[in-house]
Amino acid sequence: MFHDILVIAEFFSFVYSSYLGEPGMKFYTESEIRGLLSRVRENEETARKFFEVEASVLSILDFEGFFHKLLSAIMNTFSVGYVWVTLVDTGRAIRIIKAHAASAIPENQLKIIDRHAFSLVVPECDRPVLGNTDLGRFAELVPEGLRKSFNSIAVVPISLDGETAGSLNFADISAERFSPDSDTSLLEQLGLVVSICLSNVAAHEEIKALAFQDPLTGLLNRRAMERALSREMGRARRYEGRLSVVFIDLDDFKKVNDTLGHDNGDELLTYAAAIMRRMVRQTDLVSRFAGDEFVIILPETSPQEAEHLIHRMQEYFKAHPLTLAGTPVPVSFSYGIASMDMAEAEDPAGILKKADELLYKNKREKKASRQ
Repeated sequence: MFHDILVIAEFFSFVYSSYLGEPGMKFYTESEIRGLLSRVRENEETARKFFEVEASVLSILDFEGFFHKLLSAIMNTFSVGYVWVTLVDTGRAIRIIKAHAASAIPENQLKIIDRHAFSLVVPECDRPVLGNTDLGRFAELVPEGLRKSFNSIAVVPISLDGETAGSLNFADISAERFSPDSDTSLLEQLGLVVSICLSNVAAHEEIKALAFQDPLTGLLNRRAMERALSREMGRARRYEGRLSVVFIDLDDFKKVNDTLGHDNGDELLTYAAAIMRRMVRQTDLVSRFAGDEFVIILPETSPQEAEHLIHRMQEYFKAHPLTLAGTPVPVSFSYGIASMDMAEAEDPAGILKKADELLYKNKREKKASRQ
């Protein structure tokens, strides 16, 4: 499909041979020559389109903008039916995306897959894979909603600093669009450029994260949380979605600091943060607000669903006390849940204030029940 240089060389070879009239050489008709020139022009146009896509993403330095621009540019430039990214579930790329951009990438444009499962579908991680038969073998790479929507697929491996990160995927309703016998040289080039861009974006995101990350727990800090909350509330309002916010305060944290020391207090904070992050979805955001206070942002979640999540967390902490300085320390917390449909919770400051008020109501009720 993309043999520009070979086609040009072939064309001039034909013309030269025909001109000399060498014995046994075929003379090419005008229509055949026109066909060769048409192929050259088509390939030039395809190469130009690939260059446009590459140029559009080279200067982008954040994951949200990178994936949005890359996928939209491919769809618009090539009129491809479906484009999405598959990422393996371990490695630097997915860690950064989970921390900073997971909720910003639509579910039908991102699939996270086990590294071993990926290697079974794409055994040669430096070469594109094309297919238009037995498409079931690609199912693990494809977001749920797209699995029966296409008849051919191109899987272009991408890497981050030499480590397989996943793939950029194209799919189309036409079975011939990505036929296995098609040339993949420009797809390989695109994969290389995307991998280089991915490395630049990852480095920039990691530097940027230092300003938005709590150094002790690795969670978002208050500044980052407030920005994320504003963004998520705007998205929920735009698409008429739901959003809940949970304000959490660890119980008796001061007692741990006073009796076991600040180092053990830090260990308790780190432990609590890790469990919270583990128990939420990849689209949820956990942040350290201040001291022993945490805020969890739950997109597309009702207060009842948030309550269920918090009860599961409480049960986990109850069943898994933390041992500090040889002493089992029970971990518990008070909480308040607010949602956008509550009165006086229409903006980020309002919803945080409402969750904070409900948190302190919960603390008062706990204190009263002990008396």
